[in-house]
Amino acid sequence: MYDFVVVGVGPPGARFARRAADQGYDVLALEKGRIGDPLACSGHVSTDIWNFTGDGAREELFQNEIYGARFHVGGPRSDAYPFYKREVASNVIDRVGLDRHLADLAREAGADVREEHTVTGVTEHRDRVEIVASGPDGIVEFEAKMLAGCDGPRSRVRDELDLPQPEELLHGVLAFSEEDDHQDFVDVHLTPPTFFAWRIPRGEAGVEYGLAAPPGVQVTKHFEELIDGYEIDVSHRCSGAIPIGPPDRVTSRRAFLIGDAAAQTKPFTGGGILYGMTSADHAAREIDPERPATLAAYERAWREDLTREQELGHWIRRAYSLPEPVQRIGLGALSGEIGVHMDRPTSLVSLDHLKALLSRA
Repeated sequence: MYDFVVVGVGPPGARFARRAADQGYDVLALEKGRIGDPLACSGHVSTDIWNFTGDGAREELFQNEIYGARFHVGGPRSDAYPFYKREVASNVIDRVGLDRHLADLAREAGADVREEHTVTGVTEHRDRVEIVASGPDGIVEFEAKMLAGCDGPRSRVRDELDLPQPEELLHGVLAFSEEDDHQDFVDVHLTPPTFFAWRIPRGEAGVEYGLAAPPGVQVTKHFEELIDGYEIDVSHRCSGAIPIGPPDRVTSRRAFLIGDAAAQTKPFTGGGILYGMTSADHAAREIDPERPATLAAYERAWREDLTREQELGHWIRRAYSLPEPVQRIGLGALSGEIGVHMDRPTSLVSLDHLKALLSRA
């Protein structure tokens, strides 16, 4: 009987496994394939990422420094509206390497991390959870006092326990080119309906191109138009779902969701690495596997931390679909130096942002 079984060893699952094992709990973490594969998430993150990693991580994972973003209402040749900070605003990292690094930290803390284990069944009882998985040697069964579902936007744990779905699932596409690019700005395009596309320079690792949009939008067509506009050949294409809008409940009798499974993402970018790991920390602090009532404390903690950020993020996203003339006027009026944290929209009313606005005058 494990204290916790964790399904999914991306950043939220690895973070929770590490934090729970650090507290002396007996933790088993299951990943359906190889950790980090297949890649389905951007490697552009805030510098806060290094608060969640171990010694030597920056030297191992770092690819480029970013100071700002150029926003476009149109394709690559359209006018650019720069938003920037005087200090480094974000980093580009080896995204696959991050997953493996975080999993190694979980192992070092004492968690039993197993790859090639696909969960096929979950049954919740009054005093335990039974988990059935398909492993390299066949079907295996485990029991746990608590189950952590960290298995992504199309969570098997969420479905097995009949927990509510995210408000929406967007379709995201990523591809990479091999040219060196050490620019310190990303490019953001507001052309796709209701969402956006991006270009992220990764230093010697090449360039990342991506696009996300709701179901019904011709994502492949829009993505091809983006690539053609940059006149570049890309390879290593991948795609995945991006959950937006957390459901009213992410816990059951003896299970809880973290990360993309709980739609703990930024509505205005779809990114969820920092939100997911922050929520994993809340789960590790609040949940006692002997006391199912502590699941309510986890629900309160992560929502108190992130709800305002997500609500404001929804308003920012709505601006992506404004008429083009309105977007141009707004971007022209607001562009320049900023003091905003890329993971915290509430920093729009922070002292740092106010000082940046006043410095323009």
